[in-house]
Amino acid sequence: MNPQFELYIDGHFEPGAASFDSVNPATGQVWAKMPEARTEQVNRAVEAASRALSDPTWGALTASARGKLLYRLAELVEKAAPQLAEIETNDTGKIIRETQSQIAYVAEFYRYYAGIADKLEGSHIPVDKPDMQVWLEREPVGVVAAIVPWNSQLFLSAVKLGPALAAGCTVVLKASEDAPGPLLEFAKLIHEAGFPPGVVNVITGFGPQCGAVLSSHPKVAKVAFTGGPETARHIVTNTSHNLAKVSLELGGKSPFIVFADADIQSAVNAQVAAIFAASGQSCVAGSRLLVDESIKEQFLALLIERVARIRIGSPNDIETEFGPLCTERQRGTIEAVVQRSLQQGVKVLAGAKSLDQDGFYYAPTILDCTDVELPDCITKELFGPVLSVDTFASEDEAIQKANSTVYGLAAGIFTTNLTRAHRVSKRIQSGIIWINTYRAISPLAPFGGFGLSGHGREGGFSAALEYTTTRTVWLRTSDDPISDPFVMR
Repeated sequence: MNPQFELYIDGHFEPGAASFDSVNPATGQVWAKMPEARTEQVNRAVEAASRALSDPTWGALTASARGKLLYRLAELVEKAAPQLAEIETNDTGKIIRETQSQIAYVAEFYRYYAGIADKLEGSHIPVDKPDMQVWLEREPVGVVAAIVPWNSQLFLSAVKLGPALAAGCTVVLKASEDAPGPLLEFAKLIHEAGFPPGVVNVITGFGPQCGAVLSSHPKVAKVAFTGGPETARHIVTNTSHNLAKVSLELGGKSPFIVFADADIQSAVNAQVAAIFAASGQSCVAGSRLLVDESIKEQFLALLIERVARIRIGSPNDIETEFGPLCTERQRGTIEAVVQRSLQQGVKVLAGAKSLDQDGFYYAPTILDCTDVELPDCITKELFGPVLSVDTFASEDEAIQKANSTVYGLAAGIFTTNLTRAHRVSKRIQSGIIWINTYRAISPLAPFGGFGLSGHGREGGFSAALEYTTTRTVWLRTSDDPISDPFVMR
């Protein structure tokens, strides 16, 4: 019998107003039933979060005590990583070797924010009035709507939930309607860790009756969203009703720049990881290879040879290196864009086809776009295993091509010339710049984008400040009576 997942609202697990099937991307078969939250349950989740803000069990909790709860949650995530990884692999198709390592590392983000909880200090303001003391106090911003996509969902929820809870906020965490199983299972860890009822609520559901209700709710003070620009536009419109703060981590079309003096084998390995890890389903995927024209043939020969050896198979097999796409819908989108690109003159170097096997597999694909003016595969985020190749003849041309996009989330620069690395990184319009590496993350390091890749930053100490607001307190220190304001002196 297929497992049935539940919503987590106000400290209790409950079925959804309706349910829907979740399909295993590796088989194309239904593997679980997911609960669908609709308006009434979304409203109850927000109301529960609002009540919890002022309830002494959370509102009067010391910052150090909040930190201890987060430390406990980190321990539970680490312990449950194998089970969570199995659910994520079944629900999303991500390979088990990746889900296991990613989820185990998620615990470090909760540990980091646990340590920050009692370090969100206020400050003294030396005002120009001798009989006044003035200081700032940091308070939680309020109820947070944290909305995350299916890919890397435990990580993308940790960079919202961790700082929000450290700051004393309460949260309604909305999982994507695509593959929400891992976050619904994660709710059990929230419960076991001992967070008071209503502090964290975990739901999933569809557009108008779930996401729109949540993001426009009058008691939501901040919306933290990761996803695509189209959904982000709806969220921004929805928050015009409640004037909630908004942070957006959106898509990317990240350039991967390889200069002639680069360590070519190292750059090839990094490029494979940048675009074919998670079957290309990553916001920071290095999907635009820009390679110095003098080493193009050498670089592509090594790259094509390595791609041909990628082990494609069941995502549950620890030996598999490349699994299916999450949804059949996404595979259809990729097929259509690649076909249009071929009609525009792009040449196939590898892949460019769906695989003839069960599930939603699409072959690792390399497209030569050298002689084509901005084909669809270069301008559109495909969220799949498709690498577009272009060349450059000079440093300035590399920078111009790297910046010729509406996105600005990440970029990779490969060179052994340190001064060039500094010059180029200063001119690339991306929120994350990796030099001679790619896809490296740490709880201490902020990330986010420019342009249609969003605004605001997640990760690092400053992210926790985004979940606070300040109160300014004035204290008059003089014992003299305040003079009558209407008596002229």
